[in-house]
Amino acid sequence: MEKKYNILLAEDDVNLGKVLTAYLEAKDYVVSHANNGEVAYDMFCSNDFDICLIDVMMPIKDGFSLAKSIRKMDKKIPIIFLTAKDMQEDIIEGLSIGGDDYITKPFSMEVLQARIHALLRRAGKTEGETDNLVYQIGKISFDVNHQSLTIDGETQKLTTRETELLTMLIQKKNEVLERGFALKKIWGDDSYYNARSMDVYITKLRKIFQKDPSIKIINVHGVGFKLVM
Repeated sequence: MEKKYNILLAEDDVNLGKVLTAYLEAKDYVVSHANNGEVAYDMFCSNDFDICLIDVMMPIKDGFSLAKSIRKMDKKIPIIFLTAKDMQEDIIEGLSIGGDDYITKPFSMEVLQARIHALLRRAGKTEGETDNLVYQIGKISFDVNHQSLTIDGETQKLTTRETELLTMLIQKKNEVLERGFALKKIWGDDSYYNARSMDVYITKLRKIFQKDPSIKIINVHGVGFKLVM
């Protein structure tokens, strides 16, 4: 029997929440809908979810605050932010606190479902999960399936897209990873805001690698990035 994936939907627009719930349930997902961030957090604490869809603007506990609380408990679960079109700069903040993706309102239901499926696949939750893969980067151990970096006995969890980006950098070790190629492979297109998102992840990875000076991610101006070790 095929697994049904559990979705936490945090959306304060009652009508949109109902429409999203009905659509996703018709696609064989199990959806728990909360109309504010506080209720959503309570649901997250008492249930086992595979992915979170979080509206940024919500009463009582906004989407960013909710995501921060979720990330304290679970560094791995995919998070998609639902944002208004005039909140593009907030997208960068959302990604920097651990979001994996965003989709702007109004959006196509089919596009949303494709984003959900892509993140579940990248997180290794869909069928066809690969064998566990661990890379050694200097003093740092990178566990791909568990989306974690370990150094000096301390483990740092990564988001799904951070994991995918780092994997690509490692596979191109000491060679240039072209920005456009990485953006299209991970995000699906090389738009300005996706490029900004990738820069946020590169910055976060650099901070982690400061624990081992032998590892560096350098900019290759106008081309992309190179993992040097």
